[in-house]
Amino acid sequence: MGGILVDLAPIRRDRDYRLLWAGQVVSGIGNNVTRIALPYQVYVLTHSAVAIGVLTAVQLVPILAFSLGGGAIADAVDRRRLLLITAVGLALTSLVLVALSLVPSPPLAAIYAVAFVAASLGAVDQPARSSAVPRLVPAERLPAAIALNQLNFQTAAVIGPAIGGIVIAVAGLPAAYGLDVLSFGAAVASLVGIAPLPPLGEVARPGIAAVREGLRFAMDRRVILSTFAIDLDAMIFGMPTSLFPILALDTFHAGAEGVGLLAAAPAAGAFLGALLSGWVSRVRRTGRAVAVAVAMWGLAITGFGLATFSLPLAVVLLGLAGAADVLSAVFRGTIVQLETPDALRGRVTALHLLVVTSGPRLGDLEAAGVASVVGAQASVVSGGLLCIAGILVVVRRFPELLAHVSRAVPERAGAPSAAASP
Repeated sequence: MGGILVDLAPIRRDRDYRLLWAGQVVSGIGNNVTRIALPYQVYVLTHSAVAIGVLTAVQLVPILAFSLGGGAIADAVDRRRLLLITAVGLALTSLVLVALSLVPSPPLAAIYAVAFVAASLGAVDQPARSSAVPRLVPAERLPAAIALNQLNFQTAAVIGPAIGGIVIAVAGLPAAYGLDVLSFGAAVASLVGIAPLPPLGEVARPGIAAVREGLRFAMDRRVILSTFAIDLDAMIFGMPTSLFPILALDTFHAGAEGVGLLAAAPAAGAFLGALLSGWVSRVRRTGRAVAVAVAMWGLAITGFGLATFSLPLAVVLLGLAGAADVLSAVFRGTIVQLETPDALRGRVTALHLLVVTSGPRLGDLEAAGVASVVGAQASVVSGGLLCIAGILVVVRRFPELLAHVSRAVPERAGAPSAAASP
């Protein structure tokens, strides 16, 4: 099992990565507690689905608007210091939410404002956090580190909401938000123990010119561009999340429980995929691995669309899709990080995060739009098949993807390579 279970070498051998990962385990759970507490509070106050939709928009807009700028900042300053600032800022936003939850009827605008600020800080935090990882582990352990990050993310996504629901039911919203405040304490403590991560080589001043430089690099580096294209292909054509209620209620006749099963299946599959990812560090043809993983996703989604006669089979196929998705994420992340010099990693990582964030939402729109014309089942099946066809288009347009072999690109002049920490 040692070669199958997730590779723990980055945790065992790279001290600073171990600290970053451990802090993120705790703060990630706290983040997911707040992720369910906020819409719960908004709905209790308003009993309005529209109000929850506004909350979602308020949280999405800063990610789309500020991520590229956040990446430019991450390339220009000490990333450890930047992560400390964002962690403290996020803790303060959760502290404000504690105060607002103690008020009998807090103004909705205040909750939206806090959510906007928190999302804006997250737009800076995420590129800095992701681009720090290649500085903390050597290149040969980077796939394992990215797989561990995926396991961390999936674990927090499962455990956090469960804890949040219990805490809200037993102790109320102030306790839930307070738990998030405490979780950021773990993040801050872990970051304090990490060595500084100053910029390597020439520093680009944050601004429009720096953002353009990052965009230009990503567009010119065709193998990076190919990872964006193949992910958008999978998410736009093969993301049927918005159709789960229709399929659960009208096709499987499984009620709300069926909606929950369909929604949970990809996450469960992604968790298992990350848990059983011990072999990913041995893969050198990472571009081919991306194409295979996305093909598995497309086939699983197509099978899900055809499995209308069996809810258990549909759930299993969605689980397989989730496992394929997390493997695609590991290999795509490895390509992006290894192909990007450290001086540009924040900006390119921010662009990568924009693709990952926008793709599923575009997929929801595509699936719903097609379903309104031909029905939910046909929408899912056609989307899965189009995803597979899209892979052929991407690899033909970008032959660099299938040819890619994992390697670390040279850093800019004078930049030291990543090395294992004691």
